[in-house]
Amino acid sequence: MLKKISVRQATRGMYIQKLEGSWMQHSFWRSEFLLDDDSTLEQLHNCGAAECWIDVDKGRDVASASAAPATAPVAPAPATAAAQKPVPMEQELQQAVLIRDRAGRAVRNMFREARMGGAIDPKSFVPVVNEIVNSVNRHGEALVSLSRLKRADEYTYMHSVAVCALMVSLGRQLGLNEEESRLAGMAGLMHDIGKAGTPLEILNKSSSLTESEFEVMRQHPAHGEKLLRQSGFAEEAVLDVVRHHHERISGNGYPDRLPPERISRLARMGAICDVYDAITSHRPYKGGWDPADALARMASWKGHFDEDILRAFIRSLGIYPTGSLVRLASGRLAVVVEQNRSKITAPRVKVFFSTTSGTQLKPQLLDLGQSGCTDKIVGREARENWPFRHLEEIWRGETT
Repeated sequence: MLKKISVRQATRGMYIQKLEGSWMQHSFWRSEFLLDDDSTLEQLHNCGAAECWIDVDKGRDVASASAAPATAPVAPAPATAAAQKPVPMEQELQQAVLIRDRAGRAVRNMFREARMGGAIDPKSFVPVVNEIVNSVNRHGEALVSLSRLKRADEYTYMHSVAVCALMVSLGRQLGLNEEESRLAGMAGLMHDIGKAGTPLEILNKSSSLTESEFEVMRQHPAHGEKLLRQSGFAEEAVLDVVRHHHERISGNGYPDRLPPERISRLARMGAICDVYDAITSHRPYKGGWDPADALARMASWKGHFDEDILRAFIRSLGIYPTGSLVRLASGRLAVVVEQNRSKITAPRVKVFFSTTSGTQLKPQLLDLGQSGCTDKIVGREARENWPFRHLEEIWRGETT
């Protein structure tokens, strides 16, 4: 028999059948389980849900639970994603590597299961989204910048992780609340699941697709929505992004050629985040564009994106996003390593090359926004014009 109780009434020995409310409204990711240890009890009490259903045929009832052994005092609820304490870029990069790798493995397994005809359970990805949201809130650039770096052979999986992080970062810029940010992150993580139905010879092709191959690729948004609906997933906002992240403001997108008034804000966000990560990543058939160059090109594509949201996206990353190659007034080249939110044209950079002497310099950190700094950025540099192969290692701090 099922009984509805306050989450605070839950104690060891109860069988939790269901938490009340949308799965995106609380941080607890398990659906039904026997509550048999203090650690899980503490997590349940602090998950954010107010009520839950217990099965008294499988575990203790409220009345019998009163005789249960006393448990350790429950610690105060952990900070929500919106209240995460900021940390330095260097510190969050270390954590972001672990989060990115764990999320990438989870997405890879999801694609593998889908290709084999297995069931997809988006709810199991709530912890993944929570980790990404929390990382972005601790430092907005670390995971976003790190996720852009991916090997060509892992693009399909890591792209989903990157778009998740970008959606959360953009959502923060647009003023989304915590629940909306997590929803945006889930939409980003799931947006390309339809590619699990795309033949691998097309998905991993090392040259440009033919028109017939591209037509097959265009089927992935509709296929992704179908896969998720078949799994019982009913979060319409996420399903909308999965189906419509390739729609355009001009009405020339796919699969439905939606007019602009029918494209949701979340889908407009998804379109921008998806394209940005795609064009700045190394793909099987092309190298990635410089981040600053990519933003400039995207801004020139009239009718493609929502212009207001694109401006917010640029503000979220900075005019010169982390990883951008820039030229300084001194004639030196540098890689952007961190934004200066109080002065967006003067980020922290690592200087590493002199164009006047044509020689490599020992990488030196320079805060262009610091009082007394006389150097400044005079423009972005296209990576393809230079033979550098170690720019990512420079901004990540892997060189000295």
